[in-house]
Amino acid sequence: MNKIVIATNNVGKLNEIAAILAPLDIEIVPQSALGVGEAEEPHFTFVENALAKARHASRHTGLPALADDSGICVEALNGEPGVHSARYAAPPANGGRAAQDESNNRKLLAALEHHTNRNAHYYCVLVLTRHADDPQPIICEAQWHGVIVKTPRGSGGFGYDPLFEIPGLRKTGAELRPEEKNRISHRALALAALADRLRAGYGMRDAGARSPRSRFRNPES
Repeated sequence: MNKIVIATNNVGKLNEIAAILAPLDIEIVPQSALGVGEAEEPHFTFVENALAKARHASRHTGLPALADDSGICVEALNGEPGVHSARYAAPPANGGRAAQDESNNRKLLAALEHHTNRNAHYYCVLVLTRHADDPQPIICEAQWHGVIVKTPRGSGGFGYDPLFEIPGLRKTGAELRPEEKNRISHRALALAALADRLRAGYGMRDAGARSPRSRFRNPES
């Protein structure tokens, strides 16, 4: 397994995955570079959606595929936005991922306006399929706990990061440096578990220090 297609078109996720998996001797390619469109995500659980995306990418490329399904779950909202995190609010008229993120954040703040319980956690599940009909896909998951602040802070990250404060650090996800976030986030922990599985199960070795840019083939570059 020396090449894996990443089953997402979310640039923020692609960059995080590339950075964390960069030490492994493996080439990662975004599905858009291979002409693969986004899969349907009709399910009510993260793991089912991740599996659907991984199988979709494997089926269209003939390659092993890694899919992430993740989102933020807020206690006071009974786990919402959950699997609907990426499209929690109605799509903005001007389009674009950044505009969608801003709309999602505004809707979440409005939903929590009268709640004192602002506990939340990010959840990430990763599914790696060796082929489209893989009966034993590798599945790794992790959570990242925090609270939702009332005012966005920070300019980094993406999604709900400006609202998600890590209590021990007193910083939001958007105030963390990329290398900080890539050590402690839900996606970082799930990817670390995946890397350990790949080393143990497939004999993959670290390729030494390599820049994420050299391992991630950006279709727009």
